[in-house]
Amino acid sequence: MTLTKKELAILDKFDFDVQPVGVKFLVKRPDAVERLEENMAFCEMLKRAQEGSAFFADAENHTCEAGLYVLGQADAPEPFIGGEFGAGLKIFEAPRSASRLYLYLPKIGKGVVNYVAFSPLDKLPFDPDVLVLLANTSQTEILLRAMSYRTGQMWLSKFSAAIGCAWTYIYPYLTGELNYTITGLGHGMKRRKLFPEGQQIISIPFDLLSSLLQTLQDMPWVLPAYKPDGPEFVRRLLIELGITPPL
Repeated sequence: MTLTKKELAILDKFDFDVQPVGVKFLVKRPDAVERLEENMAFCEMLKRAQEGSAFFADAENHTCEAGLYVLGQADAPEPFIGGEFGAGLKIFEAPRSASRLYLYLPKIGKGVVNYVAFSPLDKLPFDPDVLVLLANTSQTEILLRAMSYRTGQMWLSKFSAAIGCAWTYIYPYLTGELNYTITGLGHGMKRRKLFPEGQQIISIPFDLLSSLLQTLQDMPWVLPAYKPDGPEFVRRLLIELGITPPL
């Protein structure tokens, strides 16, 4: 289902500090955007798109083996899989613990993705597979509540001490589940100082995006209990439901 500009316009109401970014996984080279002129890590590409650039990247654009690995475009070197690299970086105590990372990392199969396109929302020329937002806590609360407003679905965040790009891009794409994490966590993004700490990176997969955008149109953004007369609202509701006797 292709999203319209009208559907996406609800996101403007958040007034995000940086543009949401659409990410598209492709087998064939895209025509709608130009190839990235520089080489960088997979997580750095998100930052570049947030700054206003629309582009696609191929395997030669990647400077970090982790990005190629989770995209299924290269095998990880044995010191990575065996845990020697993760232990050497002091992220994990020993290779035996570092190697466990590769048992649960989400990873796209070989031959599925040859190119990845990025675009800020205001330039989006394609229907995104994943929409990635950088939000403060108040904005995140609204977005997560929109996910569970109709379904009651539990909020769940998945991340790991390293290779955070797998959880930002790949996990929502493969599972169809929204994922979020806090900036300042994860080795690669932290050492590259890509994002201000204490904000949330929220990744919304294509199969949730349309319904979430519609829910944002329908639900209250500020709950009655959060307003200045919130305590009184809650008291009246408890009386109405027969839980608390009237004064």
